[in-house]
Amino acid sequence: MSTLVDDPRLEAGKPSGFRAWLRRLFTETDLGPIPTIIGLIIIWTIFQIANHRFLSPLNLTNLMYQMADLGVIAVGAVLILLLGEVDLSAGAVSGLAAGVLAVLSVKLHAPGPVAVLVGILVGAAIGLLQGFWTTRFKIPSFIVTLAGQIGWTGALLYVLGTTGTINLRDKFIVGLAGTFLKRDVPHGVLIGWLVGAILVLGYAFSRFTERRRRRSAGLTYRSVWTLILQIVVLAVIVSGVLLITNADRGLPSAMIFLIAILILFDFITQRTTFGRHIYAVGGNAEAARRASINVTFVRIVVFILASMLAAFGGILAAARLLAANQSSGSGDLLLRVIASAVIGGTSLFGGRGSVWSALLGALVIQSISNGMDLLALPSPIKFMITGAVLAAAVTIEAISRQRREAAGR
Repeated sequence: MSTLVDDPRLEAGKPSGFRAWLRRLFTETDLGPIPTIIGLIIIWTIFQIANHRFLSPLNLTNLMYQMADLGVIAVGAVLILLLGEVDLSAGAVSGLAAGVLAVLSVKLHAPGPVAVLVGILVGAAIGLLQGFWTTRFKIPSFIVTLAGQIGWTGALLYVLGTTGTINLRDKFIVGLAGTFLKRDVPHGVLIGWLVGAILVLGYAFSRFTERRRRRSAGLTYRSVWTLILQIVVLAVIVSGVLLITNADRGLPSAMIFLIAILILFDFITQRTTFGRHIYAVGGNAEAARRASINVTFVRIVVFILASMLAAFGGILAAARLLAANQSSGSGDLLLRVIASAVIGGTSLFGGRGSVWSALLGALVIQSISNGMDLLALPSPIKFMITGAVLAAAVTIEAISRQRREAAGR
């Protein structure tokens, strides 16, 4: 059992209070997002020293602008990983949705909202197909989604045809990602601070709710001091980001979509029966089945949700880039999506993690990418560094898992 808890069952005579908690902090098995936040601060410090423009209002606003679509897709990856599954088609699905959106908007002159809706529905259909195929025929999701990655990439090329690149001009579509609160919205600065407050309060509510539920169930839980530390650090980072982005154009609308999705899916996973079923299936599918949980239904629905998020992320990326082309959703996007989920603290083995890890992980990955771009590092170096960061995150997760097992958790 973890010692970093407010648990009356602790042995008599064990040191208690804040000082004892501080001494035990760095030996605690599960520190949540604290290591990731510390790593993010270190990354920002290094890049700021290497290039004084890294933490400038202009670049930090660009960083928020660039990471939103990655974060949205990473939320879907977190849901899949919670099941103990993997989705290798997320990048291809995002690209296909962007292609469908562009063709509908530009070639068929469909209204912007209709094009966006159809693009998301394409993602839902793909998720349904892949989820059904995985559960019905008992094929590993790795194989099914690998086939999907190849197939949906071909579908994107077919949809685009000989056009290659389609430039987006619809104001609604472009505004999904390209609206900045300070520059484009009345009272945008106040709205930005309100969004930041909602983000921090939503995170705090989620973590304390989780603690209360685990305590009432007789499970191990984090101490109040640990949660307060996490929330304070997050609040400091959010406040710093808002102060700097407000010195430029303000918070981009794409980030507001990401925050709304995080709050929605945190509510689903932490406060609903379906969310508890996701963790149960990911923790032990056979035990969940014996507890009368419809494992097949849970898996299919999660695949649908993840593909819908991938599609919406692809739409946000197309809106940010003002175009969809044959390389949409390709390159290192899949690597960065999986890295975002894992670096943020989601277990590769299922049943452990939070959708908030998508935010932290995406921020880390995009910070590294943005910093390397400022330093003009060549693509081979960028790929190697990103791969090394992912390997380190997976290694840390494996070590943490071994420690949890050794502690009987």
